[in-house]
Amino acid sequence: MSDASKPYLAIQVPMMPHHANGHPTLGMLPNGERFTLYSTIFGGVLLSYIDLAGAVTAQRELQLRGGNPKASFVTVAINKVEFRQPVLVGDVVRFETSVIRIGRTSMTIRIDVHAERGTEDIHVTEAEGTFVGVDLSTPERKPVPLFPEVT
Repeated sequence: MSDASKPYLAIQVPMMPHHANGHPTLGMLPNGERFTLYSTIFGGVLLSYIDLAGAVTAQRELQLRGGNPKASFVTVAINKVEFRQPVLVGDVVRFETSVIRIGRTSMTIRIDVHAERGTEDIHVTEAEGTFVGVDLSTPERKPVPLFPEVT
């Protein structure tokens, strides 16, 4: 079974003001009233979408490959994420993924993050996430094999 997969567009999200860092002291109306000026997106928002894109991809790959229907994915790790460029309100951010490795109970997924700003395509960051399949119907939620054991 080949681990590598073709890139998959897991999520695409327009960045809205509620995703942004707020700076209430930066904006002021002509009457002197202050307002929150939004510009850059809060890094935690992007991290949550990175996590979600990886989990969506792991579940999709499991289903496409006929894996264990009882396996639901939980995040074990998201490796180094370094934001190279800011993401702004109004950018459309895409989270493109590919499977790097499939283990007995886990998958490692690469997540590439791009911001579309008008006609510009900005590579924001990338990450590798490790997702483990667990059976959510059991109280122990122990890892389960993703595919039948080959003997």
